[in-house]
Amino acid sequence: MKIIIASIFIASGFAGVHAMNYQQPDSGKVLNEVVVSGTMRETSRMASSIAVEIYTPNFFQKNNSPVLFESLNMINGIQPQLNCNVCGSGDIHINGMEGPYTMVLIDGMPIVSALSTVYGLQGIPNSLINRVEVVKGPASTLYGSEAVAGIINVITKDPQVASKVSADVSASTYGEINFDAAAVIRAKKAASLTGVNYFDFSNKVDINKDNFTDIALQRRFSLFHKWSIPLDGYNNIQFASRYLFENRWGGQMEWNNKLRGSDSIYGESILTHRTEIFGTAAFKLGNEFFKADFSHNYHRQDSWYGVMKYLGTQHTAFAQLRWMKTIGNHYLLAGLPFRFTYYDDNTVATERKKNNLLYNIPVTTILSGVFLQYEGNLLKHLTILAGLRYDYNLQHGSIFSPRLSFKIPLNNSHTFRLSGGNGYRVVNLFAEEHAALTGARQVVLKEQLQPERSWNGNINYSGFINHRMGYINLDINGFYTYFTNKIFSDYLSDPDKIIFSNINGYAISRGASLNADFSFSNSLSFSLGCTAMDVFQVHRDSLKRAVYIPQMFAPFFSGTFTVSYTIPKIQLNVDLRINSPMHLPVVENDFRPPRSPWYCLMNLQFSRAFVYGIQVYAGLKNLLNFLPKHPILRPFDPFDKYIEIDNPYGYTFHTQYNYAPLQGIRGYVGIRWNLN
Repeated sequence: MKIIIASIFIASGFAGVHAMNYQQPDSGKVLNEVVVSGTMRETSRMASSIAVEIYTPNFFQKNNSPVLFESLNMINGIQPQLNCNVCGSGDIHINGMEGPYTMVLIDGMPIVSALSTVYGLQGIPNSLINRVEVVKGPASTLYGSEAVAGIINVITKDPQVASKVSADVSASTYGEINFDAAAVIRAKKAASLTGVNYFDFSNKVDINKDNFTDIALQRRFSLFHKWSIPLDGYNNIQFASRYLFENRWGGQMEWNNKLRGSDSIYGESILTHRTEIFGTAAFKLGNEFFKADFSHNYHRQDSWYGVMKYLGTQHTAFAQLRWMKTIGNHYLLAGLPFRFTYYDDNTVATERKKNNLLYNIPVTTILSGVFLQYEGNLLKHLTILAGLRYDYNLQHGSIFSPRLSFKIPLNNSHTFRLSGGNGYRVVNLFAEEHAALTGARQVVLKEQLQPERSWNGNINYSGFINHRMGYINLDINGFYTYFTNKIFSDYLSDPDKIIFSNINGYAISRGASLNADFSFSNSLSFSLGCTAMDVFQVHRDSLKRAVYIPQMFAPFFSGTFTVSYTIPKIQLNVDLRINSPMHLPVVENDFRPPRSPWYCLMNLQFSRAFVYGIQVYAGLKNLLNFLPKHPILRPFDPFDKYIEIDNPYGYTFHTQYNYAPLQGIRGYVGIRWNLN
């Protein structure tokens, strides 16, 4: 506890927002960085009524990773969480809340959701990214279901301003190979960007000697194409498409593809085919301004988890018409969103009983609604943002989501924000608990699951301080979220089952984060941040007694630190992340600790720029070589064939005891080229 208090005390002196382009410490450019995620309208970050964090490619390049999922680890308050030590499935936690509460958008549209959250997040290459905008706290008023913990909006590169040709090739000592390339073609006013990504990891690694692959082997190919067509005046069109194929597997070291579905050697093998198309058209009718958004994605997953077959298919279609009106300092926004999801699989999620017979019936979810938002300066030093969204769902009926925010600027450099709102989430069982498919557990639905609701309050201070040697960017946040109808997954009642039900009680996520960015004219910059939080559920048992249940994988304290320094021609970057003990999913009489230890993940990178847009980089990841112990329970008996032999506590195969990456210290080297 003394360590936690001391860390918070130190960090409180440096509070700030991770997120600016560290290589350009121009105060005006930093303050006026354009954001759209908070209010669906382009505005500067400091002028936004909603606190938005911005992360540019320069931020991610300081610790090179082939996919966005890994790069998010250095953002304070965000935790990319691996949920399975065999297949490497993962999701993104914001302020301690699990992945299903985080909405991931691409160019403002809900491309990554439900089925695709499990592996799709790891298929977004950093080469596509122009910037990433993060909003912490419910955004359901504008973005609908799943935006309970917050949103991560991936803004892809604009063909009008992207480099003519770019490439990035890297390899690691583990045997990972990543290749990115992109090219722009311009024809009169129109421009197109074509990008390709290839990732290969085919090296079986077993450092902890449990005869299981430490990380899933992967081969991934992605093709991206985007058009930008400016028309007359306000009118313009942007649309993009992407295809993704991935073949991944993890399991016992002797496994190969011919053993898919067999019970002799354990393996989890996942084949993913995914297509996406999305775009926006801005147009003017008379004196009125409109935007039409559209997207569709198809996701097919063909998998074996040991002897358990999973075949899932999902179509998600999204359309939205937005109307924008500016009257002096008052802004009106109205939208008509529509979202259709088709989901089919071979599990209990699509199983229905009729006349005592079981049938497979695909699930279709339709969410249609309307939202209204007003933003304006009613007083000289007070901006009010008020929004209301109404959605109708065939299964759950009418859903209202209000939001109210206040921005109080003390001057051009210091701002307070207060916000509150309601969030909701329509349940998707597969995204709810991927662990249902691994470790041979049976899914049990205790009742008809109801949508989750939440109420949230946030207070934020943002400050920008110029000094003779550079600038300081400050940020302090306090957050509180209260849940009802939260989905509860019971692992403990029966070691062979996962039992789902709506919680008979409530859940709370509360805490504070403090961050700081410092940039100096002598080419030194560093960022420091920490988050302290308390995330738990209170459940009433059959005797109406309140039972406190801590949230799994939610550390009470986490901190990030990044330092960059440029000496002649060479830039040095050091970053680290610290996590306090967190509760882990142990089984009854488990010999493993129910909480993780304090641990630190540290990375080091050198880079040097040459002429003609060439940059060479090399680094070390997990410099302290931290590795979790005993990530898999009974790895020698994955099919539970011998649980009656020399097993006094009745242990079964279990793969979810995971709180840190299973890759030890490793080196990497790469080269980038940008022709502007």
